[in-house]
Amino acid sequence: MTLHPELLAALLADVRLPVAGHTQSSGLEPALVAGTVTAATIPSFLTLRLRTVVRTEAATAVLARASVLAGESWGEESLAAVQEVWAARTPSAAMRRTSRTLGRALLRLAPRLVPQVRLLEFPPEPPRPVVLGVLCGLGGVDAATTARLVAYDDVQTVVAAALKLLPLDPAEATTWVVNAFDDIDAAVAAVADVTSPEQVPSRNAPVLEEHAERHAHTTRRLFSA
Repeated sequence: MTLHPELLAALLADVRLPVAGHTQSSGLEPALVAGTVTAATIPSFLTLRLRTVVRTEAATAVLARASVLAGESWGEESLAAVQEVWAARTPSAAMRRTSRTLGRALLRLAPRLVPQVRLLEFPPEPPRPVVLGVLCGLGGVDAATTARLVAYDDVQTVVAAALKLLPLDPAEATTWVVNAFDDIDAAVAAVADVTSPEQVPSRNAPVLEEHAERHAHTTRRLFSA
């Protein structure tokens, strides 16, 4: 069985995909606890993420896709190099751990989606965008769709978590997703042409990193991150 690229992208963008995504809030829970975000400001929170950390994640996925498609011309250490670029641009240890946890979960599922993955050797503890980029590359998903998938997944993760954390009208939450489309498109335009490590943006958001580090040390939480 071979998944059509569009169906593969749709499946990978589904928040119900059983790869631990349901355990995440993309930083929303700690932001709500800290009081820096409220229900009224969640749309701004989405914009912040799409203009900072999501661009780094999306560019990493696009670069991993380019790496696996380039094959031998990149050399055996190509994915390790992509991973190093991502780590250097993700200063929060807690955020790196979360991404690697999600990467392991996705890597476990990967051969069921794209069997060719079995032939590829990943570096130790690959983060989610690296695994996702490889899946997209081997599965025929183009670069722009790969970037869009990362951005859309982040928005949906935040909104799905918001519906569990706050008394919200699901229709209003869906409107937040729709209103984020322009920022998603901007993120895609910014990273879809990334083909080398130095092109991966370093768009840090210190407040998100601070929340992630604090959240990692609390036991009173609904989401892992």
